[in-house]
Amino acid sequence: MSDDFRPHISHEQTIAEITIKSVITGVVFGSLFGAANAYLGLTAGLTISTSIPIAVMAAGFFRLLRKSGVPATILEVNIAQTIGSAASSLASGLIFTMPALFMWGLDPKYLQMVMLGSLGGLLGILFMIPLREHLIIREHGKLPYPEGTASAKILIATEKGGRGAVAVFKGVGLGAVFKFCTGFLYLWKEKVAYLFPVPAKASLGLKASPALLGVGYILGFRIAGVMVAGSLISWLVLIPLIAHFGDMVTMPVFPEKELLIAQMSPEQLWSRYIRYIGAGAVAVAGLITVWKSMPIMVQSIRASLGKIVPGPASDKAYLRTHHNIPFKYIAYGVLIILVGLTFIPGIIGGLVAVRIMASLAIVIFAFLFVTVSSRIVGIVGVSSNPTSGMALVTMLVTALVFAVLGFTGNVGKIAVLSVGGVVCVAASIAGDVSQDLKTGYILGTTPWKQQVGEMIGTVSAIWAVCFSIFILDKGYTFGTMALPAPQATLIKTVVEGVLSRDLPWGLVLMGGAFAVVVKLIGLPPLPFCVGVYLPISTLTPIFIGGALRHIIDRKGESAVERDADRTDSAILYGSGLIAGEGLLGVGIAAYVLLTARFPGLAWAGIGSGWAGKFESPIALLSVAAILYLLTRQAGTKKA
Repeated sequence: MSDDFRPHISHEQTIAEITIKSVITGVVFGSLFGAANAYLGLTAGLTISTSIPIAVMAAGFFRLLRKSGVPATILEVNIAQTIGSAASSLASGLIFTMPALFMWGLDPKYLQMVMLGSLGGLLGILFMIPLREHLIIREHGKLPYPEGTASAKILIATEKGGRGAVAVFKGVGLGAVFKFCTGFLYLWKEKVAYLFPVPAKASLGLKASPALLGVGYILGFRIAGVMVAGSLISWLVLIPLIAHFGDMVTMPVFPEKELLIAQMSPEQLWSRYIRYIGAGAVAVAGLITVWKSMPIMVQSIRASLGKIVPGPASDKAYLRTHHNIPFKYIAYGVLIILVGLTFIPGIIGGLVAVRIMASLAIVIFAFLFVTVSSRIVGIVGVSSNPTSGMALVTMLVTALVFAVLGFTGNVGKIAVLSVGGVVCVAASIAGDVSQDLKTGYILGTTPWKQQVGEMIGTVSAIWAVCFSIFILDKGYTFGTMALPAPQATLIKTVVEGVLSRDLPWGLVLMGGAFAVVVKLIGLPPLPFCVGVYLPISTLTPIFIGGALRHIIDRKGESAVERDADRTDSAILYGSGLIAGEGLLGVGIAAYVLLTARFPGLAWAGIGSGWAGKFESPIALLSVAAILYLLTRQAGTKKA
């Protein structure tokens, strides 16, 4: 830590921070982006950090308030961003685990999922607070915390003006209109597919999705390219190989029990065989990622253990910009959460013995992975935080313990998923909290007020996020091509196999071998293996978006050369595309649920069948139009 560091608002100044308007703004933006992130994660198996777009939108909204004569401070904007970004982290944690319960037919109660998400979020916040001194202050200048630092610089820049919010809102509008046209009016196809004559059953697909194009633009060319490479292996190599050799087999091949391989379409082969290969690949890649993080993990745990018992307060501890929530309240909070998880039957369920073991596993793994997550995001950012790998390790260990003790039925499944869900939410939100605290440190926010803001965001936005998850399952059904819920399907497969001892281990181990080979040749294993696992139609628009980013960067300034106080307007536009399509996706799912109860409201869509053989060209043209608009937006970089 540099003793010369001075925040934007000094500790001597006292200005408005937590206010009614900052809380309401944060809750509204957080709920919207949380729902959109839930849709994205259930579609593409990944989520993005929403700190920057929420910061830009909140800054734009508060700028309008100031023009209307309503006073607003930069620290109020930061509190709104802090509250809003918490919701997206909740979505990231829940969608990687909870949909597995729906796919098992063990639909969790709405209130149960709200409680699991809330307690997991609060646990992650409480465990992260003691790490602030070490990670945010002492490591300042060493750990960059990319989203947190960028958010601070954007807020400082927009205090003097800036139109970045316009790019986000334009993206939201286009994404929403596009989804309305394809998912409600059915004016053109959402998915284009081409089946190659040779090799047999090799195919390519493209989902005409503004959100996925925006994701690709945000991720960049390298990660998008690695992901699509994994998917090409599945759809152009593995599926044709299975089809070729399966033509000679005259009986169903496990795990399929009815159809011959020769009778299956590429999508059916993907569902019955490739998903198990992909599950093994992602599982091993997650383990490799966690193992690679072991030195950071050990270092973080040592640092956090050193903070369990606070020492004498220094002079700086009495400054406004160094006031955390007192340690005794953190200890009380963790104890209350542990008691609630153990003794309130409706949260985890099962016998008291099961709840005790589950609660202990939650506290141990949450503490472990909160420390890891808080430090990892300081290096690679929230979007690259391997929380699904952490959840997978948690549930593998928990499932093995439960299997040994004989809890292998529905009680065991619910308990294991509950443990994984709470830990995944805690690790995910801890990464977000550390980014937000970095933003606050640079701006001069009072830490305890920001930490309270995180808690407000958690307990308020969780209702909207859980509602979105319920609606999406009813409208699309988890585990289908429309909503594959890839991470949750992976976790379902692994936990199910461990508890029931009924898993096609040959396919799983084959996938694990892919992860090892990819690591040995120097590629990042997790993105590649996620590509192996996902449908090709999901990965191709992500790759196209990443390729566009690469072309634009090469023609103009590189990402490194851009002024640090500016952010690419096209990235904000891409964030808006994700939010717009996600929100309309949730809205259409709600409409489908409504028509199930009131059939008279149902309709086929005015565009059904109108385009005939021109549907695929129109879909491709719509993708080209979005790319053109992204390219134009990239010319306006000031945020």
